[in-house]
Amino acid sequence: MHAVRSIMVCALIAMAGAACSTGQPAAPAAPATAPAAAERLEQSFKAVLSDPRHGMSSFSVLAIRGGKVSYEGQFGMRHIDSGNPSLSRAATPATMYRIASISKLVTTMGVMRLVEQGKLHLDEDVGTYIGFSLRNPAFPNTKITLRMLLSHTSSLRDEAGYSWGANVALRDVFHRGGALWATHTVPGAHFAYSNLNWGVVGTLMEAASGERFDRLMRRLVLQPLGLRGGYNVAEFSSADWSDTATLYRKRVGEGAWNPGGPWVAQVDDTSAPAPVVAGLDRYVVGTNGTLFSPTGGLRISAADLGKIMLMFMDQGRHAGAAFLQPASVEAMFSRQWTYDAGNRNGDTHGGLFAAWGLGTQHFEHQAGAKSSLVEGGGFAASGHLGEAYGLLSVFALDFANRNGMVVLIGGTMHDPASTPGQYSALSRQEELLLTPLYENAVLPSQ
Repeated sequence: MHAVRSIMVCALIAMAGAACSTGQPAAPAAPATAPAAAERLEQSFKAVLSDPRHGMSSFSVLAIRGGKVSYEGQFGMRHIDSGNPSLSRAATPATMYRIASISKLVTTMGVMRLVEQGKLHLDEDVGTYIGFSLRNPAFPNTKITLRMLLSHTSSLRDEAGYSWGANVALRDVFHRGGALWATHTVPGAHFAYSNLNWGVVGTLMEAASGERFDRLMRRLVLQPLGLRGGYNVAEFSSADWSDTATLYRKRVGEGAWNPGGPWVAQVDDTSAPAPVVAGLDRYVVGTNGTLFSPTGGLRISAADLGKIMLMFMDQGRHAGAAFLQPASVEAMFSRQWTYDAGNRNGDTHGGLFAAWGLGTQHFEHQAGAKSSLVEGGGFAASGHLGEAYGLLSVFALDFANRNGMVVLIGGTMHDPASTPGQYSALSRQEELLLTPLYENAVLPSQ
């Protein structure tokens, strides 16, 4: 089956006018997807890639059935050179994407390792770690905890920004005040999705460890699990930078989308050298954890996200050794907040957010539920979504059945807001990959 899939993917890439490299799967193939199901998937994905309404620059998908990888596939181009198509590069199993907010889940893995080491505590006042008092001015007697930050119940919000340069300290940002807090909600009681939470998380991780965030995550998470990539492309090898997908939109700047126009690079343009963080030589560790975007800056492949998913399914074990304690996995995926329509205790973003753990989202599985990942429901999953710079991403696992899906989309022809989902609050582009992947590679093979 894998040989058939590789040939078909290469045929598609050749149609796009570029050379094909099938690469090697990063995880052993498993209960193989039946040939008929694999054929349906290939035809479906080929059609989506070139669809004039829902087309994409590239995407990489992976499915797990019964605790083993059952399918993985890569389509389209990780880098597009419109002027000289021969310089375009196809997506391969090694292709890494800037996965946006799925990074939060991976950052939380690093947090839990520090918790296990006794360097952080979920219910401690975070001011203990970052060296200044962090309190909502409307509720000065309520401590802000790591648990609140990781579950988006801290009452922090993004309106005043959530990322600053190396010359800015978070202490000064918070002392300036402004629209950093939702002053009408008690910390710990109300859900409001906020990227700023993870800037604070990255800062306290640095303060507790004495290490710069990008290198700390490499030591705590990436190296022990044998994962490529990271939060700082300036430290990538030339091979890893070449294997990083450029993220695209069909628009220039903040202007109108032009689906008939060229793909426009938004971030990680690998035709140029990897960018460096300005002022990093003067940065004081533990003062501004937003530098490497713990909220969205991880570059990683779908195959390596599959390794993370399998580690969770095995209760924290990887390659026969303990990576996280089972209690840490349980803490991450246990519900910390559930939407209460009667009390209106959070912003569900159109029904997409129904429940939350520590750095993890819980998806509904009933047909018609706005956070259901597959048409008709049935996939009771938890994990995280991502959207930034043209990328759309999904990481979702079902612990009970040891099933899971990873979807990484490198760019869409149309604004996802103009192509809403038909059965969920996802974009239609995501739906067109998730449901076929589930039906053909996660459900029992036919």
